Amino acid sequence: MSGRIPWPVPEPHLPTGVHPVLAAATRAATDAFRAAREAYDRAQLAEKVQVGADGTPTMRLDILVDTAIAEVVNAHRINLLSEELGSIDNGSAVTLVTDPVDGTANAASGVPLSAFAGVIAVDGVPTEALTSWLDTGRCWHTVAGQPSPYRTNGRTELDGAAVSLLRPQPHIADAWWRVATRAARIRILSTSCLEAVLVAEGSTDAFADAGSDTHRIVDLAAAMVTVPAAGGAVIDVHGRPLEIDPDLTRRWSGVVAATPRLAEELAETIRGTEDR
Repeated sequence: MSGRIPWPVPEPHLPTGVHPVLAAATRAATDAFRAAREAYDRAQLAEKVQVGADGTPTMRLDILVDTAIAEVVNAHRINLLSEELGSIDNGSAVTLVTDPVDGTANAASGVPLSAFAGVIAVDGVPTEALTSWLDTGRCWHTVAGQPSPYRTNGRTELDGAAVSLLRPQPHIADAWWRVATRAARIRILSTSCLEAVLVAEGSTDAFADAGSDTHRIVDLAAAMVTVPAAGGAVIDVHGRPLEIDPDLTRRWSGVVAATPRLAEELAETIRGTEDR
């Protein structure tokens, strides 16, 4: 793996009416992502340069994009909760919750499956979300309490479903296989935020972490606004509440599904408590 990634990074196709901070952050993330690709090769983009706020190593690409987003929130004097920089408190009731590059390993390698995801939260309540597919500029935008432009496909049963999963790991192999043997199609795209909006728009049935407790709240925050508004559900495998919390060491096993019924069946299957 060497050399720079030659593909151009387009401008995001922002819908009208996006919160100005969310729009500015999306543009800043895109600009930083593009500049990083132009300046660094694959190995440099993927190099671990520090430890992020969640306690895991941070790639150079992550920190470059996250730093650009931090400049936006500081200019607007709102707070930031981000995967890499953690919590920045500017004394505002408004917080931008963001995963600056979801699918960083994909992005650094040149696999065109990565996204910026941002949420505006007011007093800890997520109110507006935007997910931008960085390699195409395609955006998904939802405001809580307003009609959604997206609709899930309404699937209610796991048997025969198309399900995206996080990669299998030894300690969750049984749970992963229980899902795989019931679904008709399994995908591993390695970008939770994109996989969630594909559920929201009806392109696939569900997405889940099969019990590995990998998800941080920044991985799920945009889905928490976008998917329920489209008729779907976002839950934790073990029923833990999904909360906007500055403690990024907290983890969940998120389940994103076309309907609440499918979400519960998928969670039960992962836990091994399904009644069949």
